[in-house]
Amino acid sequence: QVQLVESGGGLVQAGGSLRLSCAASGRTFNYHIVGWFRQAPGKEREFVAAKRWSGGNTIYADSVRGRLTISSDNAKNTVYLQMDSLAPEDTAVYYCALQQVSRNVYAPELYDCWGMGTQVTVSS
Repeated sequence: QVQLVESGGGLVQAGGSLRLSCAASGRTFNYHIVGWFRQAPGKEREFVAAKRWSGGNTIYADSVRGRLTISSDNAKNTVYLQMDSLAPEDTAVYYCALQQVSRNVYAPELYDCWGMGTQVTVSS
């Protein structure tokens, strides 16, 4: 079993920055893809970014490309989401998730393990 714990959310003004962290514990070697998703009130959970634990290409949603950056520190079993130039439409609960086998990284239903999420609120 793997446990994921997100942190780093909070309230920030438009144009500001936050860095989210996702600490993984347990048998993380079984998982190859890590992703970030978000869910705003009344909306479906949507893909934000993904990458392989071991490096390689990163993938971003069009709405965040150039503003959000996914990275990982394998020695710490931690994944980060650096969020810059934040806008009110970025307000959501942000979740990290793991996928054992690389499949459709955009589909939340294809991820095997989820954290509880961290709230990000961007004021205008």
